[in-house]
Amino acid sequence: MKIAITCLFFLVLLGSCRNEPDNFNRDPESGFDGTGYIPIYASDEEIRKIEVLDARPLKSPGKIYKLGTWLFVNEAGKGIHLINNANPREPVNAGFISIPGNYDMAAKGNFLYADNLADLVVLDISNPENVSVSKRVEGAIPVQSFPQEQNVFFECVDVKKGNVVGWEKVSMSKAPGCRR
Repeated sequence: MKIAITCLFFLVLLGSCRNEPDNFNRDPESGFDGTGYIPIYASDEEIRKIEVLDARPLKSPGKIYKLGTWLFVNEAGKGIHLINNANPREPVNAGFISIPGNYDMAAKGNFLYADNLADLVVLDISNPENVSVSKRVEGAIPVQSFPQEQNVFFECVDVKKGNVVGWEKVSMSKAPGCRR
């Protein structure tokens, strides 16, 4: 009787299994449209270099912070634009704070908080014509090793090449090894 019950149990167990495809056994090129993302690498020294440069055109603007007549406009992955908005009809693009790996910012009073890849940097913006780094908190921000976009193919990160500070979408002849 015990053997019959054990056999019945295994038959029910086997009958409940389904042969459905799963994500691990799919063709890696299914859904590949001929484009993918490649990482943009920078050395530790390049990442830590924060400097005020000449103005540049806004290409991918993000968050905006206003302090007096000044606007601080985030440029995804690159840094922060300094815009003198004393005359709102004719704002002046006055400079650019280069912050590699910068995607977000927040502000309170005369301090601007920005991500610098894994580090949090605090900028003294009390004088927008003379912005300076007030503090750096190393390793404060978790770093993603994949593009922000969903359902995309991308070249797997090679940590020997440096730190990933951004992603570039390019044409590819075949699907790269990683997908998100």
